[in-house]
Amino acid sequence: MRGGGYLIDIRGTALGVVERMGLMPRLREAHVDTRRITFLNADGSTVASLRPDAIAGGEGRDLEVRRGDLAEALYRTIREEVEFLFNDSVAALDDHDDGVDVTFRSGLRRTFDLVIGADGLHSGVRALKFGPEEQFHTYLGYCFAGFTMPNTFGLHREGALWSLPGRGAALYAVGENEEVHGFLNFARPEPPFAAFRNPDAQRELVAEVFAGDGWEIPRMVEAMRTADDLFFDVVSQIHLPRWSSGRVALVGDAAFAPSFLTGQGSSTALVGAYVLAGELATNADHTTAFDAYEETARPFVELNQALVSEGNATMFPATAEALATRNAELRRLTALPDAPGRPEHSALELPDFAGRRPAGSRA
Repeated sequence: MRGGGYLIDIRGTALGVVERMGLMPRLREAHVDTRRITFLNADGSTVASLRPDAIAGGEGRDLEVRRGDLAEALYRTIREEVEFLFNDSVAALDDHDDGVDVTFRSGLRRTFDLVIGADGLHSGVRALKFGPEEQFHTYLGYCFAGFTMPNTFGLHREGALWSLPGRGAALYAVGENEEVHGFLNFARPEPPFAAFRNPDAQRELVAEVFAGDGWEIPRMVEAMRTADDLFFDVVSQIHLPRWSSGRVALVGDAAFAPSFLTGQGSSTALVGAYVLAGELATNADHTTAFDAYEETARPFVELNQALVSEGNATMFPATAEALATRNAELRRLTALPDAPGRPEHSALELPDFAGRRPAGSRA
């Protein structure tokens, strides 16, 4: 299992999922508890300094954990009941009436009743079963680079966000950790396809975009150049007409990536997985289960995907006008009491699958 990783949020309906899974005590213990986010002008001066819940809502109920802490909590819960094959991936699928024949990149061949692709924005399972990513991929006009670097900034349980029109940077300090999460984000009309599988090209592209900028940008760019955990990608959404085909279904970013600009990637994935698991456990026929999963979860997913529109990133504005509007809104928020959560975050009431299992069904 990979540890660490960037911070993710669990909020709204997804809080009910981790509660029903019995994960709440463990995730509360892992809660990062960021206490302040400071927004900065190009020269490093302060625009506003806010509590995170004043921005996202939730009145302090949301969970904020490292990606690796959530993965570890899920793994520890099911590792005695589930077979894990690490350091491998699916290379081929043959979906037929009696099951799915799967060939792995290691050469291993197995047959399964069902295959669920939960392998992210650039899902290999989706490509094999549903076709090339390009037909489902909606690029939102931004690229980003994430990495860790030494915490020489005096930050403690807080984040700092720096912005210019079309590009931004963030530093997040998690607890007493000696490292901070660095994040560089920039607008770009077209995805940099040539850089996707070339880390050197990624580093050069980011360095070129931020060349000459002030504040802590030079130190961040230098740390990005040497980081051994650089994660570079585009900001995009996935829109599929159907989340299942035959005996193969998709969940999470593979089916409906909302993009990190919504802050809802992990929450929609948890909700989708809960609904899919419940329907499979309470329907003997997988086709009925897949249909019910999509009927229940799709409206919730689409509401959350709509939190960001193409070319409009509230926290990283692309134009001077949008930046000025954002800053004015942030200053206004400093005078508000605790903000309620966004209705989209809690738009789905979780189905209760207890006692619904018919004879002959399989979990």
